[in-house]
Amino acid sequence: MDVFAATLAAVLFAGAPLALAALGETLSERAGVINLSVDGAVLFSAMAAFVTARVTGDAWIGMLGGALAGAGVAGVLALVGLWLRAPILAVGFILTLLCRDLAYFLGHAHARQPGPDLGVWTIPGLSDIPFVGTVIGRQSPVVFLSIVSVAAASFFLYRTRAGMRLRAAGESPRAAFARGIPVERLKVLYCLAGGAFSGLAGAAYSLGVKPGWGHPQGAEGAGWIALAIVIFGGWRPSRVVLGAYFFALIQVMGIHLQDFLPGLSSTLFQIAPFPVMILTLLFINIRRSGRFRDAVQNVPLLGRLAGKPPAGAPGALAGVLDQDAA
Repeated sequence: MDVFAATLAAVLFAGAPLALAALGETLSERAGVINLSVDGAVLFSAMAAFVTARVTGDAWIGMLGGALAGAGVAGVLALVGLWLRAPILAVGFILTLLCRDLAYFLGHAHARQPGPDLGVWTIPGLSDIPFVGTVIGRQSPVVFLSIVSVAAASFFLYRTRAGMRLRAAGESPRAAFARGIPVERLKVLYCLAGGAFSGLAGAAYSLGVKPGWGHPQGAEGAGWIALAIVIFGGWRPSRVVLGAYFFALIQVMGIHLQDFLPGLSSTLFQIAPFPVMILTLLFINIRRSGRFRDAVQNVPLLGRLAGKPPAGAPGALAGVLDQDAA
């Protein structure tokens, strides 16, 4: 039980930044904006957060700096992609490459240098409970931030008027505009909000999960996984976060398997989560397809795997894809 509790604690710890980035992209895509700059924004914000924390001596000011950096990257995307009407997918991809190189260039002077970090929070009373105390009683603040964020995002999307307006703008922008909802303004607003979440994810890496800055940082590729997880979760915050923790579980299990299979290269365990995640997404996509459900509906065992028809992406995303294809 102690090993199981420690594994769960490690999964929560490793998955928290990924959950924040995926939540941010969920908000952005719910508004109809596909932000391909997430991966670069996470890395750039990790650098900005650590540098800010190191200069000010306060890790929480560093978190704020990371959020602002992520929002700044999203602001460039909104300016060029939404206001100037450039192909938003191409702009996001270019921003990812630019932010990655800028992060390593601007953060070079602070690489491998000591700096503040968020540390660990101990929850009085909860930390003394067996099993529960190990899993959640003594954790990094980023874990609690991710838990609060998913609860707040779910409540916001499905229990508030503003969340309803956001879903309307993403699912049916023309109908929403006809009812007086400022669709374009909401796109910019939630693009910035999604960028801020990506910034918090980057800050969580450099101030929590892997304190410090260097090359490699440990956040490389997190944004691309977050983008896949958003589809994996069907644009629903609770499912998106489960996808983030599932990927973290694969990573943690890969670390444990190194002890049982010492003959295999450690590089294999580092890259294993990525193909496993791709195969999982492929399986879910096939399982949800109409052809698969039709093929297995008369097979009792396989019929149970078919699941329900997918809810589909927010309708505005189709317009974004059509715009960039043109």
